[in-house]
Amino acid sequence: MNTATLNPSAADQITQDQTAILSLLEETSKAHRNKNARGIAALYTRDADIFNLAPPLVHRGIDLSEKQAWLDSWEGPVTIEPRDFQITVSGNSAFAHGYMRLSGKKKGADQPVDFWMRETLCLERVSGDWRIVHEHSSVPFYMDGSLRPAFDLRP
Repeated sequence: MNTATLNPSAADQITQDQTAILSLLEETSKAHRNKNARGIAALYTRDADIFNLAPPLVHRGIDLSEKQAWLDSWEGPVTIEPRDFQITVSGNSAFAHGYMRLSGKKKGADQPVDFWMRETLCLERVSGDWRIVHEHSSVPFYMDGSLRPAFDLRP
């Protein structure tokens, strides 16, 4: 949204909301780094639709035990790095899209994990705070018949 065409107070509010959403993305990163499943779940609505990389096709909300088990499968911190997010705010709803880098070392793995994925978030203002109501993560794959994930792509 072009904030230049809005009145100053509306433009200021949108800028504040965009800043708050970027802060939420940083909170997500921090909670992953600290392996804090509750901290991650606190950033989502209870019934958020989550289309992430792990089966099944959709998750409804964050399952704390499942999320903690995944976090505990990593040696050391799990790094989630948001980059190049574009945020559109309209009242109590927002849409954000950009890239997320996932990196770290899985327990028992020979190689570290390090790849970029595409991320789309829909957010709602809930009791004055932004919360994720819909998340869609994806990794492109090569269309050469191999169906290999394109983990080598970088923004």
